[in-house]
Amino acid sequence: MNTTTEWHKSSYSANGGNCVEVREFEVGADVRDTQNREAGHLTFARREWLALLSGARSQ
Repeated sequence: MNTTTEWHKSSYSANGGNCVEVREFEVGADVRDTQNREAGHLTFARREWLALLSGARSQ
């Protein structure tokens, strides 16, 4: 069983802004729409999540 952290928004998100929430865990991360939480979430394997973050940081 994976132990997950709490959902959190980016520190760059403005109050009330359109953004996503993330909860990271040992083997990956879950991502969901802050304003549409009931729609579910996407799950990324650790390798995919780290690649996404790396790509975002290089922009």
